[in-house]
Amino acid sequence: MQEEHLPPDRDGADRDGAGRVAWRRFAVLTVPALAVTAGLGIALANGALAASFAVSGQQFKVSADSLTGTGFAQYGSIDANAREELIPVAVTAIKQAELRNLCQSVVTTLPVIGDISLNLSAGRKAPVEATDLFVDATQLSGDAMFRNIEIGRDASTLDKGPTDAQGMQDLFGQQADEVTITKLHQTAWATNAGTFKLSGLNMTVAKGKKECF
Repeated sequence: MQEEHLPPDRDGADRDGAGRVAWRRFAVLTVPALAVTAGLGIALANGALAASFAVSGQQFKVSADSLTGTGFAQYGSIDANAREELIPVAVTAIKQAELRNLCQSVVTTLPVIGDISLNLSAGRKAPVEATDLFVDATQLSGDAMFRNIEIGRDASTLDKGPTDAQGMQDLFGQQADEVTITKLHQTAWATNAGTFKLSGLNMTVAKGKKECF
């Protein structure tokens, strides 16, 4: 008497092996994820990602009455923390910037003590000045005006911002000759600058939650 063989299921697993993995389907799902991971690894090795240092586990807030700048570029990128976790950010890069009435705040919650706020202010009389400014942000709001803006340009071809203000190929980017933002509110993971001149700097540490906005 011949043994009857049942046809395989559509997912590639025999009916006799219900726990067997559908390898073709697994490969189709896995290969793109591996490609993305490999691409990010190459980008990290080439320094193409955002901050040049491991970011902390805390975001900080920045506000200003106004920001004016020349040589503006903006594109998506990724920061990494000390645990090598990847964090998506929007990088805003400006060759030369001035900020009036700057406020920066970060809140740390400690056991027993509770919230501790670190606040920094500057630029009330003379503006804060920065060159080759990079901000890796997750939120930005205000009233903005741009001169000679290009929207949707490949991030790897940006050329109006600081020298290294370029993202990865095929990603969205935008740039302009000049930018003005009033009532600036921004939440960020990191800030880099070639020079950062803070006129009238004042820093305070206090208990409780005291943020710029």
